[in-house]
Amino acid sequence: MSAKTNACRILDTLQIKYSLHEYEWDENQLDAATVAEKVGLEPGQLFKTLILKGDKTGVIAACIPGDRELNLKSLAAASGNKKVEMVPVKDIQSLTGYIRGGVSPLGMKKKYPLYMNTSVSSMEVVSISGGRRGLQIFLSGRDLAAAAEGVLADLVYS
Repeated sequence: MSAKTNACRILDTLQIKYSLHEYEWDENQLDAATVAEKVGLEPGQLFKTLILKGDKTGVIAACIPGDRELNLKSLAAASGNKKVEMVPVKDIQSLTGYIRGGVSPLGMKKKYPLYMNTSVSSMEVVSISGGRRGLQIFLSGRDLAAAAEGVLADLVYS
């Protein structure tokens, strides 16, 4: 197992139980369904972290199930913005310290407001990026919401 990431260090500091799962990644297959299959979970258990900009708040992050689509209007309302839009992929690393396919809701280089889909809190096992491609962290949804200090909201289309 490789060196611990910032996300792992945060969970260790908070004494939150988790497990690490490494997998072979491919630049062209970083989608949530593929990653979920590689680590043996349903796509809805894998939470993807998206980086956006709000017209009032600036950079924010959203964490949603991998099998769902982000509702931009719902996120805008939850975050106090009139509108939000995805940041360009080329800007993700400079904003978060992470690269596409390895963005974790934990341990970004700056603490942005984080909004998490409400479904996370009722899930026994969820998976998030460990902070690099090829590494997933499994933990309980409640523990993830607490560790990430995420604001729970309905963020996906029904």
